[in-house]
Amino acid sequence: MRILFIHQNFPGQFRHLALALKADGHDVRALAMGGAGLPAIPMTRHQTQTPPSGGSGAPWLKEFESKVLRGASALGAMVALDQNGWHPDLVVAHPSWGEALFVKDLWPRAKLLCYLEFFYASEGRDVGFDPEFGQPDLGVRSQLRLKNAVHLLALEAMDLGLAPTQWQRASFPGSAQANIEVVFDGIDTARVRPNAAAEVVLRSASGQERRLKAGDEVLTFVSRQLEPYRGYHQFMRALPAVLKARPQAVAVIVGGSKVSYGPAAPNGQSWRDIFLQEVQPQLDMERVFFLGQVEYERYLQLLQVSACHVYLTYPFVLSWSCVEALAAGCLVVGSRTAPVQEFIEHQKNGLLVDFFQPDALAAQVVEALSHPERHAPLRQRAREWAVERHDLRQHALPGQRAVIERLMGGMA
Repeated sequence: MRILFIHQNFPGQFRHLALALKADGHDVRALAMGGAGLPAIPMTRHQTQTPPSGGSGAPWLKEFESKVLRGASALGAMVALDQNGWHPDLVVAHPSWGEALFVKDLWPRAKLLCYLEFFYASEGRDVGFDPEFGQPDLGVRSQLRLKNAVHLLALEAMDLGLAPTQWQRASFPGSAQANIEVVFDGIDTARVRPNAAAEVVLRSASGQERRLKAGDEVLTFVSRQLEPYRGYHQFMRALPAVLKARPQAVAVIVGGSKVSYGPAAPNGQSWRDIFLQEVQPQLDMERVFFLGQVEYERYLQLLQVSACHVYLTYPFVLSWSCVEALAAGCLVVGSRTAPVQEFIEHQKNGLLVDFFQPDALAAQVVEALSHPERHAPLRQRAREWAVERHDLRQHALPGQRAVIERLMGGMA
């Protein structure tokens, strides 16, 4: 079977599935604008132009225009494949950036499986969730409707949808949900696992070397970018009370200073610095380590030495790091928001707190650090839960293959 993966930054969520299908003997190719690709998968890159400034009517039309331009650019690359005699039986696409807009116009008989990550709304999800940053005005609400246009076109064109969580599936219109399967992306739990021998060497603000190992009072917080969407501001507001109550504890914070989700910080600042400056006079910076973005193996080592891991998020796409922390046997203190509640049950495989109560977060973290033996069963169940439900090879890949087999009538 000939299979084309389309992702703006391939491989993205398709890394393991693409390699697995290639290993099964299928002719697998990829189409992307960026990304590192995969050694075994031939990848075609397409280029697109920035929408012209001015002349497009309302300013918020530019985003939709950019997606149409990406779709047109991707179509040109697909036409080149077609003219060279390569026609896919199956296209697996992430449609959010526009690349999949015209797949069915070129290849009407190819099956189209769309990875559906999130459907935006002006109420009840991420937008307007945090009152600290205000409520969406009419312009934002209108922009969100256009932001969803590419998803609505994908729902109409696709043969089947695939969502990673039940909550993400439920974000899409009710009329479409029956045509959306749910299979989580999966965690390689053979690689992401507890390691009592793990050690991490860091340098403090003054340059002093600090060696951290499993059993130390290590509080971890991880996000691609340190921003409000992932609760960085609430974590920082809880941190002074934690470090005051636990004088041996250290906080290790992983994440960049840019923005992945939501608005940029005002006046050219970073959210990282804004919320650090808010509490810095109350912190012993010799016990606070900002690592920026780190290599994956170092990140895993941090999870393995963590005594308590905090994961917070708006009602938005769940981070892989939440489930990786469970797989690593972390004691996870998560926000009581819908995406997290699908994966963490309070006092069963982790602990939950209100997103908007940094005092409650601090109290829960202090209690966790104070009584590690009391929470050892939670850490064990976290690991067991991740393996039993979301292991890459036992559950995710078989589940994704089963979806493709149903779509293709057994051809996979």
